[in-house]
Amino acid sequence: MDVKEIERLIKISKEHPLMPETYIPWHEQPKPEEIFLPEILTSLQGLDIYNTLTDTQKLELGRHELVQVIASYAWGECLFCLFMTRHLLTLPADNVEHRFLLRELIEEFRHQEMFTQAIMQISGKPIKQSGMHKFIGHFSNKYLPADYLFMGSVSVELVTDVYGNYTRKNPQVYQVLRKMFDLHNIEEARHILFTKSLLKTYSAKAGYIKRTLYSYVILLNIYFVRTMYVKREIYERIGMENPDKVYELASKNFKQKFADKCLHDIIEFVDSWKGLNNATRWAWRWVLGAKV
Repeated sequence: MDVKEIERLIKISKEHPLMPETYIPWHEQPKPEEIFLPEILTSLQGLDIYNTLTDTQKLELGRHELVQVIASYAWGECLFCLFMTRHLLTLPADNVEHRFLLRELIEEFRHQEMFTQAIMQISGKPIKQSGMHKFIGHFSNKYLPADYLFMGSVSVELVTDVYGNYTRKNPQVYQVLRKMFDLHNIEEARHILFTKSLLKTYSAKAGYIKRTLYSYVILLNIYFVRTMYVKREIYERIGMENPDKVYELASKNFKQKFADKCLHDIIEFVDSWKGLNNATRWAWRWVLGAKV
Protein backbone atom coordinates (compact mmCIF):
# COMPACT_ATOMS: atom_id res chain seq x y z
CA MET A 1 0.00 0.00 0.00
CA ASP A 2 1.20 3.51 -0.88
CA VAL A 3 0.67 5.27 2.45
CA LYS A 4 0.91 8.79 0.99
CA GLU A 5 -1.65 7.99 -1.69
CA ILE A 6 -4.10 6.51 0.83
CA GLU A 7 -3.66 9.53 3.12
CA ARG A 8 -4.47 11.76 0.13
CA LEU A 9 -7.67 9.81 -0.52
CA ILE A 10 -8.69 10.07 3.13
CA LYS A 11 -8.13 13.84 3.03
CA ILE A 12 -10.27 14.25 -0.10
CA SER A 13 -13.06 12.21 1.45
CA LYS A 14 -13.06 14.36 4.58
CA GLU A 15 -12.60 17.79 3.00
CA HIS A 16 -14.71 17.34 -0.16
CA PRO A 17 -17.61 15.03 0.71
CA LEU A 18 -20.36 14.62 -1.88
CA MET A 19 -23.67 14.54 -0.06
CA PRO A 20 -26.56 13.02 -2.04
CA GLU A 21 -28.96 15.30 -0.15
CA THR A 22 -27.44 18.41 -1.77
CA TYR A 23 -25.56 17.14 -4.85
CA ILE A 24 -28.65 15.57 -6.44
CA PRO A 25 -31.62 17.82 -7.39
CA TRP A 26 -34.25 15.60 -5.82
CA HIS A 27 -36.86 18.35 -6.23
CA GLU A 28 -36.72 17.96 -10.03
CA GLN A 29 -39.44 15.74 -11.45
CA PRO A 30 -39.00 13.84 -14.74
CA LYS A 31 -39.69 15.98 -17.79
CA PRO A 32 -41.93 14.55 -20.54
CA GLU A 33 -38.96 14.12 -22.90
CA GLU A 34 -36.70 12.42 -20.32
CA ILE A 35 -36.13 8.67 -20.07
CA PHE A 36 -34.91 6.47 -17.23
CA LEU A 37 -32.48 4.10 -18.94
CA PRO A 38 -30.57 4.47 -22.23
CA GLU A 39 -32.44 2.43 -24.83
CA ILE A 40 -29.29 0.49 -25.73
CA LEU A 41 -29.35 -1.09 -22.25
CA THR A 42 -32.99 -2.19 -22.27
CA SER A 43 -33.71 -5.88 -22.77
CA LEU A 44 -35.97 -5.55 -25.83
CA GLN A 45 -34.15 -2.90 -27.85
CA GLY A 46 -32.75 -4.51 -30.99
CA LEU A 47 -35.64 -6.97 -31.34
CA ASP A 48 -38.49 -6.51 -33.82
CA ILE A 49 -40.96 -6.58 -30.96
CA TYR A 50 -39.44 -3.38 -29.56
CA ASN A 51 -40.75 -1.45 -32.56
CA THR A 52 -44.30 -2.52 -31.69
CA LEU A 53 -44.17 -0.86 -28.26
CA THR A 54 -45.82 2.49 -27.65
CA ASP A 55 -43.71 5.38 -26.36
CA THR A 56 -45.25 4.88 -22.93
CA GLN A 57 -44.37 1.17 -22.92
CA LYS A 58 -40.77 1.95 -23.91
CA LEU A 59 -40.53 4.53 -21.13
CA GLU A 60 -41.99 2.11 -18.58
CA LEU A 61 -39.71 -0.71 -19.72
CA GLY A 62 -36.70 1.51 -19.02
CA ARG A 63 -38.10 2.62 -15.66
CA HIS A 64 -38.74 -0.90 -14.38
CA GLU A 65 -35.42 -2.26 -15.63
CA LEU A 66 -33.53 0.71 -14.19
CA VAL A 67 -35.11 -0.05 -10.81
CA GLN A 68 -33.83 -3.62 -11.03
CA VAL A 69 -30.36 -2.34 -11.86
CA ILE A 70 -30.30 0.12 -8.95
CA ALA A 71 -31.60 -2.51 -6.54
CA SER A 72 -28.76 -4.84 -7.57
CA TYR A 73 -26.29 -1.98 -7.03
CA ALA A 74 -27.53 -1.53 -3.49
CA TRP A 75 -27.14 -5.27 -2.93
CA GLY A 76 -23.58 -5.17 -4.28
CA GLU A 77 -22.63 -2.20 -2.10
CA CYS A 78 -24.02 -4.01 0.94
CA LEU A 79 -21.93 -7.07 0.08
CA PHE A 80 -18.82 -4.92 -0.24
CA CYS A 81 -19.52 -3.33 3.15
CA LEU A 82 -19.64 -6.82 4.62
CA PHE A 83 -16.20 -7.57 3.17
CA MET A 84 -14.76 -4.29 4.43
CA THR A 85 -16.13 -4.87 7.92
CA ARG A 86 -14.50 -8.30 8.01
CA HIS A 87 -11.23 -6.85 6.75
CA LEU A 88 -11.30 -4.05 9.33
CA LEU A 89 -11.20 -6.61 12.11
CA THR A 90 -7.77 -7.75 10.91
CA LEU A 91 -6.20 -4.26 11.03
CA PRO A 92 -5.04 -2.05 13.93
CA ALA A 93 -7.10 1.12 14.43
CA ASP A 94 -4.21 3.47 13.58
CA ASN A 95 -3.39 1.65 10.33
CA VAL A 96 -3.88 3.85 7.23
CA GLU A 97 -5.80 1.07 5.49
CA HIS A 98 -8.15 0.80 8.49
CA ARG A 99 -8.78 4.55 8.40
CA PHE A 100 -9.48 4.59 4.67
CA LEU A 101 -11.91 1.68 4.96
CA LEU A 102 -13.87 3.61 7.57
CA ARG A 103 -14.22 6.50 5.09
CA GLU A 104 -15.23 4.12 2.32
CA LEU A 105 -17.85 2.46 4.51
CA ILE A 106 -19.37 5.87 5.24
CA GLU A 107 -19.57 6.64 1.53
CA GLU A 108 -20.86 3.20 0.54
CA PHE A 109 -23.69 3.40 3.07
CA ARG A 110 -24.58 6.82 1.68
CA HIS A 111 -24.69 5.26 -1.78
CA GLN A 112 -27.10 2.60 -0.60
CA GLU A 113 -29.39 5.24 0.84
CA MET A 114 -29.06 7.26 -2.40
CA PHE A 115 -30.04 4.26 -4.53
CA THR A 116 -33.04 3.60 -2.31
CA GLN A 117 -34.18 7.21 -2.58
CA ALA A 118 -33.80 7.11 -6.37
CA ILE A 119 -36.05 4.04 -6.54
CA MET A 120 -38.66 5.87 -4.50
CA GLN A 121 -38.21 9.03 -6.61
CA ILE A 122 -39.31 7.20 -9.78
CA SER A 123 -42.04 5.21 -7.97
CA GLY A 124 -40.16 1.98 -8.46
CA LYS A 125 -41.04 -1.37 -6.98
CA PRO A 126 -38.12 -3.83 -7.20
CA ILE A 127 -39.09 -7.39 -8.00
CA LYS A 128 -38.13 -9.70 -5.16
CA GLN A 129 -35.18 -12.02 -5.62
CA SER A 130 -35.90 -15.64 -6.44
CA GLY A 131 -35.26 -18.39 -3.90
CA MET A 132 -32.04 -19.27 -5.70
CA HIS A 133 -30.85 -15.66 -5.60
CA LYS A 134 -31.53 -15.48 -1.88
CA PHE A 135 -29.77 -18.79 -1.22
CA ILE A 136 -26.64 -17.78 -3.15
CA GLY A 137 -26.58 -14.36 -1.50
CA HIS A 138 -26.87 -15.76 2.01
CA PHE A 139 -24.40 -18.57 1.32
CA SER A 140 -21.72 -16.25 -0.08
CA ASN A 141 -22.17 -13.76 2.76
CA LYS A 142 -21.92 -16.41 5.43
CA TYR A 143 -19.38 -18.90 4.13
CA LEU A 144 -17.06 -17.31 1.55
CA PRO A 145 -13.63 -16.22 2.84
CA ALA A 146 -12.97 -12.48 2.78
CA ASP A 147 -10.82 -12.56 -0.38
CA TYR A 148 -13.50 -14.41 -2.38
CA LEU A 149 -16.14 -11.99 -1.12
CA PHE A 150 -13.86 -9.16 -2.20
CA MET A 151 -13.60 -10.54 -5.75
CA GLY A 152 -17.36 -10.94 -6.04
CA SER A 153 -17.96 -7.43 -4.78
CA VAL A 154 -15.46 -5.91 -7.20
CA SER A 155 -17.22 -7.59 -10.13
CA VAL A 156 -20.55 -6.00 -9.16
CA GLU A 157 -18.84 -2.60 -8.84
CA LEU A 158 -17.40 -2.95 -12.36
CA VAL A 159 -20.84 -3.66 -13.82
CA THR A 160 -22.17 -0.68 -11.88
CA ASP A 161 -19.56 1.58 -13.48
CA VAL A 162 -20.51 0.45 -16.98
CA TYR A 163 -24.21 1.17 -16.48
CA GLY A 164 -23.39 4.39 -14.67
CA ASN A 165 -21.23 5.68 -17.51
CA TYR A 166 -23.86 4.92 -20.16
CA THR A 167 -26.54 6.63 -18.07
CA ARG A 168 -24.76 9.74 -16.79
CA LYS A 169 -23.45 10.62 -20.25
CA ASN A 170 -26.85 10.40 -21.93
CA PRO A 171 -28.55 13.84 -21.93
CA GLN A 172 -31.95 12.22 -22.49
CA VAL A 173 -31.87 10.52 -19.08
CA TYR A 174 -33.75 12.02 -16.13
CA GLN A 175 -31.48 14.58 -14.47
CA VAL A 176 -31.74 13.08 -10.98
CA LEU A 177 -30.45 9.75 -12.26
CA ARG A 178 -27.57 11.35 -14.17
CA LYS A 179 -26.46 13.27 -11.07
CA MET A 180 -26.76 10.14 -8.96
CA PHE A 181 -24.43 8.25 -11.29
CA ASP A 182 -22.10 11.25 -11.43
CA LEU A 183 -21.72 11.19 -7.66
CA HIS A 184 -21.20 7.45 -7.64
CA ASN A 185 -18.57 7.65 -10.38
CA ILE A 186 -16.56 10.36 -8.57
CA GLU A 187 -16.44 8.54 -5.24
CA GLU A 188 -15.91 5.12 -6.77
CA ALA A 189 -12.83 6.44 -8.58
CA ARG A 190 -11.16 6.81 -5.17
CA HIS A 191 -12.38 3.42 -4.03
CA ILE A 192 -11.03 1.76 -7.16
CA LEU A 193 -7.52 3.12 -6.51
CA PHE A 194 -7.59 1.47 -3.11
CA THR A 195 -9.16 -1.70 -4.51
CA LYS A 196 -6.37 -2.14 -7.06
CA SER A 197 -3.79 -1.99 -4.28
CA LEU A 198 -5.68 -4.59 -2.27
CA LEU A 199 -6.12 -6.74 -5.37
CA LYS A 200 -2.35 -6.94 -5.79
CA THR A 201 -2.10 -8.29 -2.25
CA TYR A 202 -4.54 -11.11 -2.95
CA SER A 203 -3.51 -11.99 -6.52
CA ALA A 204 0.23 -11.95 -5.71
CA LYS A 205 -0.33 -14.79 -3.24
CA ALA A 206 -2.66 -16.79 -5.48
CA GLY A 207 -1.54 -19.79 -7.49
CA TYR A 208 -3.27 -21.36 -10.50
CA ILE A 209 -6.03 -23.05 -8.49
CA LYS A 210 -6.91 -19.99 -6.45
CA ARG A 211 -6.92 -17.70 -9.47
CA THR A 212 -9.25 -20.18 -11.15
CA LEU A 213 -11.60 -20.14 -8.15
CA TYR A 214 -11.49 -16.33 -8.03
CA SER A 215 -12.48 -16.29 -11.71
CA TYR A 216 -15.48 -18.56 -11.08
CA VAL A 217 -16.61 -16.44 -8.12
CA ILE A 218 -16.60 -13.35 -10.34
CA LEU A 219 -18.31 -15.18 -13.19
CA LEU A 220 -21.13 -16.40 -10.95
CA ASN A 221 -21.55 -12.99 -9.31
CA ILE A 222 -21.93 -11.32 -12.70
CA TYR A 223 -24.42 -13.97 -13.82
CA PHE A 224 -26.26 -13.51 -10.51
CA VAL A 225 -26.56 -9.76 -11.07
CA ARG A 226 -27.42 -10.02 -14.77
CA THR A 227 -30.36 -12.31 -14.06
CA MET A 228 -31.79 -9.71 -11.69
CA TYR A 229 -32.22 -7.20 -14.54
CA VAL A 230 -34.54 -9.08 -16.91
CA LYS A 231 -37.77 -10.20 -15.27
CA ARG A 232 -40.97 -11.70 -16.68
CA GLU A 233 -43.08 -9.51 -14.37
CA ILE A 234 -41.80 -6.36 -16.09
CA TYR A 235 -43.44 -7.36 -19.37
CA GLU A 236 -46.69 -7.99 -17.52
CA ARG A 237 -46.46 -4.55 -15.90
CA ILE A 238 -46.10 -2.75 -19.24
CA GLY A 239 -49.06 -4.64 -20.69
CA MET A 240 -47.41 -6.97 -23.18
CA GLU A 241 -49.21 -10.01 -24.51
CA ASN A 242 -47.63 -13.43 -23.86
CA PRO A 243 -45.02 -12.24 -21.30
CA ASP A 244 -43.51 -15.73 -21.13
CA LYS A 245 -42.54 -15.60 -24.81
CA VAL A 246 -41.32 -12.02 -24.48
CA TYR A 247 -39.20 -13.01 -21.48
CA GLU A 248 -37.63 -15.85 -23.49
CA LEU A 249 -36.73 -13.50 -26.36
CA ALA A 250 -35.54 -10.75 -24.02
CA SER A 251 -33.28 -13.09 -22.05
CA LYS A 252 -31.42 -14.22 -25.18
CA ASN A 253 -31.21 -10.70 -26.52
CA PHE A 254 -29.95 -9.25 -23.26
CA LYS A 255 -27.32 -11.98 -22.79
CA GLN A 256 -25.75 -10.99 -26.11
CA LYS A 257 -26.16 -7.28 -25.43
CA PHE A 258 -24.63 -7.59 -21.98
CA ALA A 259 -21.67 -9.51 -23.41
CA ASP A 260 -21.11 -6.86 -26.09
CA LYS A 261 -21.63 -3.74 -23.97
CA CYS A 262 -20.77 -4.57 -20.36
CA LEU A 263 -18.04 -7.20 -20.09
CA HIS A 264 -14.97 -5.49 -21.53
CA ASP A 265 -13.64 -3.95 -18.30
CA ILE A 266 -14.47 -7.06 -16.28
CA ILE A 267 -12.65 -9.36 -18.71
CA GLU A 268 -9.66 -7.01 -18.67
CA PHE A 269 -9.70 -7.05 -14.85
CA VAL A 270 -9.82 -10.85 -14.61
CA ASP A 271 -7.16 -11.28 -17.28
CA SER A 272 -4.84 -8.85 -15.46
CA TRP A 273 -4.22 -11.46 -12.74
CA LYS A 274 -4.46 -14.47 -15.09
CA GLY A 275 -7.95 -15.51 -14.06
CA LEU A 276 -8.73 -16.48 -17.65
CA ASN A 277 -7.15 -19.85 -18.32
CA ASN A 278 -7.98 -23.25 -19.80
CA ALA A 279 -10.16 -24.10 -16.80
CA THR A 280 -12.25 -20.91 -16.93
CA ARG A 281 -12.50 -19.57 -20.49
CA TRP A 282 -15.09 -22.13 -21.57
CA ALA A 283 -17.34 -21.15 -18.66
CA TRP A 284 -17.09 -17.44 -19.44
CA ARG A 285 -18.08 -18.19 -23.04
CA TRP A 286 -20.92 -20.55 -22.14
CA VAL A 287 -22.48 -18.73 -19.20
CA LEU A 288 -21.96 -15.07 -20.19
CA GLY A 289 -21.28 -15.25 -23.92
CA ALA A 290 -17.93 -13.55 -23.34
CA LYS A 291 -15.48 -13.27 -26.20
CA VAL A 292 -12.40 -14.71 -24.48
